[in-house]
Amino acid sequence: MKDYTFPDHFLWGGASADSQYEGGFGLGKRGLATTDFVTDGSHTRPRQVTYKMPDGTIGSCDFKGEMPSGAIGYLDPEQYYPAHQAVDFYHRYKEDIALMAEMGFNIYRFSICWTRIFPTGMEEEPNEEGLQFYENVIDELEKYHIEPLITICHDQLPAYLADHYDGWSSRKTIDAYLKLCHACFKRYGARVKYWLTFNELNVNKGYAQIGVHSTQPQQHYQAMHHIFVASAYAVKMAHEMMPGCMVGNMYAMSALYPLTCKPDDMLAQVNVRRLTYYYSDVMLKGKYPNWAKKMLERLHVTLKMEKDDEQMLRDYPLDFCGFSYYRSTTVNKDSKISAIGLCMDTNPYLEATPWGWPLDPKGLRYVLNELYDRYDKPVMVVENGLGEIDTFANGTVNDDYRISYLKDHFKNMHDAIYEDGVELLGYTMWAPIDLVSMSTGEMKKRYGFVYVDMDDKGHGTKDRYKKKSFEWISQIYKSNGKALKEE
Repeated sequence: MKDYTFPDHFLWGGASADSQYEGGFGLGKRGLATTDFVTDGSHTRPRQVTYKMPDGTIGSCDFKGEMPSGAIGYLDPEQYYPAHQAVDFYHRYKEDIALMAEMGFNIYRFSICWTRIFPTGMEEEPNEEGLQFYENVIDELEKYHIEPLITICHDQLPAYLADHYDGWSSRKTIDAYLKLCHACFKRYGARVKYWLTFNELNVNKGYAQIGVHSTQPQQHYQAMHHIFVASAYAVKMAHEMMPGCMVGNMYAMSALYPLTCKPDDMLAQVNVRRLTYYYSDVMLKGKYPNWAKKMLERLHVTLKMEKDDEQMLRDYPLDFCGFSYYRSTTVNKDSKISAIGLCMDTNPYLEATPWGWPLDPKGLRYVLNELYDRYDKPVMVVENGLGEIDTFANGTVNDDYRISYLKDHFKNMHDAIYEDGVELLGYTMWAPIDLVSMSTGEMKKRYGFVYVDMDDKGHGTKDRYKKKSFEWISQIYKSNGKALKEE
């Protein structure tokens, strides 16, 4: 029987995002964030960002869509905004971290809500109540010997920066971000080794995620350049303030296959994959590749750079590559590519979830090799999991489908390490305790080992209940993977 024990000191845990998990809206002097204006939605009804025009007109746009110039975020009393309460980690963090410890976590990835620390982004001094909240979280993690992995900016920014400076379109946002980094590194640096500067930049777009009203190429790629530069400065600051720390970023990395071996389909795969490499190459290799420059030329994009920008990118690339992996997809010469560079075509050889996401555990091994070969730097799976419609009965959920999904993915991770030589630091599953889906704003699309009593409109006790997978994952994590051979 094959031994699936993982390397000593392998990091096993889970991941969450503040706008989907934390809640605590308006508490502790927390300011408004761009994600606060995002409504709920569904698989067939896209989430919206609600806004107000200078003349008082109220409107909305798609979550990642174009927002009119001059519009500012607006809270419509007729709408439900899931980020405001999420599933209330803000008040239940001790309970939730105790559950993580019971599952055998030795790492937990969470994100900082920027506006808890700097409510508008413009303050000179950080908000002590916000700093103390995350210190309390870290205290609780240390109590159970769980390493924190902190995402500094997870798909949001202060609404003030978006409304007054058009978010990452302005270099003022670089300064505001670095002020956030400095406050976090100073307060938590002696206790936190692993950091992510940003989350899934390759699929971020628009007001809610990067604070930019326009989704046109010039504005989008200029904003991304500012983010790249901000990340480089953050790496420099982190290495100076926290010697020995490791700084990465997170990219959305579905495996991408050509639908056929036709040359046109093969070339389509190369071109679509580069839409992700655009972000990871600049941040891990430290420069814009020639093909990226050609792509910008075709899009009529001219990046405005300051004299030190390219030097900073070269001198301060990321230490490791974090990524999410949920599914694979195919591409052919006629595939429709979304505005955020995603191809969501299905695979005729694979089964899919109710949301149409193909199930492909071997694709994770494919991506691990792809990234490690390309960058020759450690990699970390910082999101992976199965979103399903769970049936809650008799105080639990019989989620054998989740166990099967994770078991197959873990085995492919093991093979990538021992058969392919990939340097894999760890794994943080999305999301160990049910939370709000980012893509649809629903609760019914559940990922966790712990069921949260809450519906799509936020009704329920928010009490936590262990699913069948809870005991299973505790055996895997506590045995460092060895229990996989017993399945």
